[in-house]
Amino acid sequence: MGEVQQCRDLSILQCEKRLVQPASFHLHTAASWGPGHSLTMRRRKIAVAAGFCLSFFLGTLLNLLCIPGFDPHHHQLHNGVTPAPLHPSLYVRSKQGRGVSLDLIKQLRERYEEVIRYKEHQAPESATGRQVRPLERRLMDLAQRTSTEQHRTWQYQSQNQDILSPSHLRSKIDLSLKPPLLGCQEISNVTNVRYLGSGYTKAVYKVVLNDTVSVALKSVDFGGHDIQNCVKLYNTLEDCYRLASFKIVKEMILLQRLQHPNILQLYGFCYQDSNDISDTLTTINELGSPLEMIQLLQSSWEDRFRICLSLVRLLHYLAHSPLGSITLLDFRPRQFVIVDGELKVTDLDDASMDETTCSKNSDCFMDFPARNFTLPCSVDGKCENMNEKRNLYNAYRFFFTYLLPHSAPESLRPLLDAVVNATGELRWGIDETLAQLEKVLYLYKNGLYLPNVTHTHNAEYKQVKDFSIAEEDYRCWPSYHHNGCLLSIYDINEAIELCESHTQCKAFVWTNQTTWTGRQLVFFKAESRNLISDHGKISYLKVTQKDRINNETL
Repeated sequence: MGEVQQCRDLSILQCEKRLVQPASFHLHTAASWGPGHSLTMRRRKIAVAAGFCLSFFLGTLLNLLCIPGFDPHHHQLHNGVTPAPLHPSLYVRSKQGRGVSLDLIKQLRERYEEVIRYKEHQAPESATGRQVRPLERRLMDLAQRTSTEQHRTWQYQSQNQDILSPSHLRSKIDLSLKPPLLGCQEISNVTNVRYLGSGYTKAVYKVVLNDTVSVALKSVDFGGHDIQNCVKLYNTLEDCYRLASFKIVKEMILLQRLQHPNILQLYGFCYQDSNDISDTLTTINELGSPLEMIQLLQSSWEDRFRICLSLVRLLHYLAHSPLGSITLLDFRPRQFVIVDGELKVTDLDDASMDETTCSKNSDCFMDFPARNFTLPCSVDGKCENMNEKRNLYNAYRFFFTYLLPHSAPESLRPLLDAVVNATGELRWGIDETLAQLEKVLYLYKNGLYLPNVTHTHNAEYKQVKDFSIAEEDYRCWPSYHHNGCLLSIYDINEAIELCESHTQCKAFVWTNQTTWTGRQLVFFKAESRNLISDHGKISYLKVTQKDRINNETL
């Protein structure tokens, strides 16, 4: 023992020499002491070896029996994820006996209460004054709590740990969905399933119901960033799914509470078991086409103006909605779709009706990539019209700048430039912006943008009813037809002026089609030789001075 104590201040190699050499010496001298001593030493050696083996066996057995289970924190570090350190007190035991992070519980609770806040706003009455009958549907499998219970302060003492279980964050919520309501039966035998895309949380699919109607199905994307990051942090797929699904539940509630022509329609929803998770949610929505800015820039000014007008009408409704002023926090072109030429918002899970509180003007700071704004702080401690102004500036930088003024009728451009400049500086609110665009629409639909002059034309036009002109096309921009020159026209005088301004134009066909403004679609042609019978259409053939002389000679 003295030798061992002295080794504390020596190197390992020195300790080995001082401990091993004396032991060898004692064994050597013991052999010379006689058979009795030798037998005693052998017994001692056997006893020491047996004791060593027994201690090794017991140590190994204890390690096997007491080995810790899967540690999510260690698993995250092993996979390159560095989460915030979690103290053992930040875990509670669920009824299934597994540890659940209080951080995840807090997120679940906050998102659940957000859903409740949006749900508790009553939908406006219908035109008949009768409330739509509520539909009870299981959204989460917790018995519904009272409003007081939903907003009470949660205590994290051990006697209340059961309350923190994620299983208690699932309840029935009444939803008022207008008929026709589609459910699991309608989507059980869908055809032509096509993946459309996914975002941070959701995946979207196009399907055909009953071989007739195309709809969009939305569900949580199990391979998306939201689920994957959550599972890496907390190692619980079911609870991470519940956290992500609250976004879809919130969007579903908003889609039924906010009724407007420029908000995508919710047709229904379905709950079914998937990936060993009960009651996974799928919503059934109106199908739209993705908003492609490149295609919009190549389209006619009338169609681009329609997109901007429908967006402003939407933002005007959101500023004065039944839930109060609503802002779209994730305002990007990809959050919108086009349905029959109208722009509609499709993603509302990041919409917010919360007004920013303030004590001074500097609290009302809005930071955009190219501009910063500071709004006034009102006497009631709210930033004045921040939700509205945020939406409006995003509309300016994503839509108005690119779509409004270019190739517009000459007399309308000053009005459109005023809209772009005023919204870019946030000098106008949504009410003024909508009024200005409605004025532009009125002038355009009624031909009041055209110069008020006496029309004198360089050529005469021969009218041929129930005939059109085959082929003989030339290209112009912007056109409704990629390989021809198809434009919207207010009246015959505008058509003649356009034909005379195009050097290729020798005729035009007055079709029986109109645009969304009621204007006539007219095909301009390079020649008039291939006349074909076509009921309802009228061809106008240019008659030049040379043609008139030839006719008089004949």
